[in-house]
Amino acid sequence: MNVSDVIERFLLDTLGDELSVNFNRNELATYFAVAPSQINYVLSTRFTPERGYVIESRRGGGGSVTLIRMSESADDVLMGYIDKTLSDGIEYGKACQVLERLTVDGVFTANEAQLIKAAISDKALLAPTVAKNKLRGAILKNVLLETLKIHDEES
Repeated sequence: MNVSDVIERFLLDTLGDELSVNFNRNELATYFAVAPSQINYVLSTRFTPERGYVIESRRGGGGSVTLIRMSESADDVLMGYIDKTLSDGIEYGKACQVLERLTVDGVFTANEAQLIKAAISDKALLAPTVAKNKLRGAILKNVLLETLKIHDEES
């Protein structure tokens, strides 16, 4: 386990079942004996909106940070991805983050998410590199729209 994994685990454990947690970036960096930029790196790569988090940061005062877990319904999350994220295409890594979030939220099983990841991987998309993100976004958008239809039929 590398230091980024340890910091992520610490923040998740600190957050627990709460919707938000406040901490001081400099104090956290001192605690883990890393530069504050390492804390920024963990926040920007591990606590993204695609993974269900929002970061509020205040300049000065040692870098006060609030980590917030978004509490939206699965259908709201799906609509948000469809409306905002997928219209212009999506990179494979971001698409995987979306699928991981939807798996955690119970929208997809781990097996379903793996199958979708396989279907939208660069290896599966036989298209010029410049078109892959757009094609991937269109495929994922269609999968999410169908998932919403299924949710509506089950309700």
